Parts: sequence; C-alpha cells; structure tokens
Amino acid sequence: MISHLTGTVTAVGATWVVLDVNGFGMRSQCTPATCAGVRLGATTTLHTSMIVREDSMTLYGFDDAEGRDCFELVQQASGIGPRIAQAVVSVMSPEELRQAIASENLTALCKVPGIGRKGAQRMVIELKDKVNALGAVAVPTATGTGSAQWREQVTEGLMGLGWPARDAEAACDGVEHLVEEDPQTSIAVLMRAALASLARK
Repeated sequence: MISHLTGTVTAVGATWVVLDVNGFGMRSQCTPATCAGVRLGATTTLHTSMIVREDSMTLYGFDDAEGRDCFELVQQASGIGPRIAQAVVSVMSPEELRQAIASENLTALCKVPGIGRKGAQRMVIELKDKVNALGAVAVPTATGTGSAQWREQVTEGLMGLGWPARDAEAACDGVEHLVEEDPQTSIAVLMRAALASLARK
C-alpha cells in the first residue's frame, strides 16, 4: 500500500489534490483544510491511505500520519466508511477524537455529518480500546484565508461532505463574521465553525 507521496502540486480542488510524483499524476481525496494548505507548484508530502473496492481504487491524503491513522481507525467501527471517516477528520483532530471516545462524549461525535447517536455509540463501544493508539496530537497550524475565496472553499468542502448547497451557503453566512473580525482566519477554523452550526440544526 502507498503510505505517503511527495511531489509537486499540479492541481487542487475543494476536496482533492493532484501531485506529480516523478511524472505520475497522483490524485488524492483530501479534507478542505488540507486542500487549503497546499499551493500550486509547491513540493508537498501527503500521508495516504488507499481504499480498494471492486470498481475503484481511491487514495486519501492527509497533512500528517496522525490524520491518516485517525481516518483508518474510525473505519473499524460498524457503518463507518471512507466518506464519513473523512468527515470525522475534517471536524475533529485526532486528539479531539481520542478524548471524545475515551470520555464517551456522544454530543461531540454527533457533530460529524453522517453520524447520529446510534453511530456515535457504536464508535465508543467498538473503538474505545483502540483509540489510545492515536496519542496526543496538536491541532494543525492554521493557514490564513487571504481573500474572499474562503466562501467557495468552505461551500465546496461542505458539499463534498454531503451537505446540500443551500445548507452549505447558509453555514457560510453564519461564519462570515469570523472573517470580518480576522481576515486571516483559517479554512480549517471556518469549516469547523460551519459544521458546528449545521450540527445544531
């Protein structure tokens, strides 16, 4: 399996990145925060996990090995596939996930789109003995938004996680004040705030 990739960023979308690795264009599905942190033409390393299905092979990329390990761990819970696992990594850092499961904080787990109370309970029961392997991990360093492009990135990111366009746009309206207060607010912070507002509805 492919554990990591290092190459030049040749294309980037709201939820994917293409790296040129010695002439091969490798496309990875990524969280919106990871996509926001890469730059076209820059050399980047993604820690990766490959999901093989009968009709597809999909590569998922992460800023660090802890994020990838978190993505792989949560899929060991019943009913959690790659899409929900990616939503978990988008909403929670590995340390936040570890604490939520260890303390049986179902409310925190239910903030992830696609996870209801029963799903959160299954995660606690099935992962509680495994989650300590994630260890203590710091929240990734913020990357400033820089311009009004944040709205497009957050909207596309939310839609990529399964939210309807109308809800995604409403969530952006709800977090716009954060950008007005600090134009350097990171995409990751805006995504979490938007997801939190959607989870309260």
